[in-house]
Amino acid sequence: MQTVCFDLSNFHMHGSAFYEFLALRKKVFVDDLGWDIPHNDSVEMDQYDTPVAHYSLVLKDGKVVGGARAMATTAIWGQHTYMLRDAYSGKLPHIPAHIMSVEIASPKVWECTRLVISDALTTQAERSECLAKIVDGLVGVTRRHHADELICLSSMLLMRALRQLGYDVSKMGETYQNAQDGRHYGVLRMPANYSRMKQLSQSQAFTHPFGVMPEQRDIAIPAYVAPRMPDAPLAQVIC
Repeated sequence: MQTVCFDLSNFHMHGSAFYEFLALRKKVFVDDLGWDIPHNDSVEMDQYDTPVAHYSLVLKDGKVVGGARAMATTAIWGQHTYMLRDAYSGKLPHIPAHIMSVEIASPKVWECTRLVISDALTTQAERSECLAKIVDGLVGVTRRHHADELICLSSMLLMRALRQLGYDVSKMGETYQNAQDGRHYGVLRMPANYSRMKQLSQSQAFTHPFGVMPEQRDIAIPAYVAPRMPDAPLAQVIC
């Protein structure tokens, strides 16, 4: 699997990946969960897919199998800011305003939305790898923009999955039950740090120009073992 990150200025460099991501979102959020959100017969696309949005997608054999969207909490496009801030302001009827106890608008904090993983990935190892690659892509994007924290509106299943991958995730405020799919959602936050898998890869890649550094020869680096993921499809745990 490989990760590609882009915004609307360069999405064309990745072929049909962006459109495939919108199609995967439609399958999950509209077809599977029954959400009342903008879509046609092929794709789902909303008011936050704008030039201020960034994307982290994962491809396997050239096809999109997962992805997510991110933007700064200072983002503004027309009448909209970012999803959680708009909910806080009462602009989104399906998300209660009290889901955030305080309004967040900081270039240091980015919001992640529309995380999906294809049900074509059937093993725990594949799903774990895909989730880590999506989130590590988001971490990379936010770091390049000098941010240091990520927030999202998600099912609590995602918090457990992310913690198993080494992310320091915590819950902000109360949860609520979505009337459209019956699931409980809440706001999660985490520092913009890479997964355990990414950190291990970076450690293994640290070598001297002429080979392994002498002080590294006695360091035993354990193999990465993918954690068990929640039984519910991860394509259904983040807004």
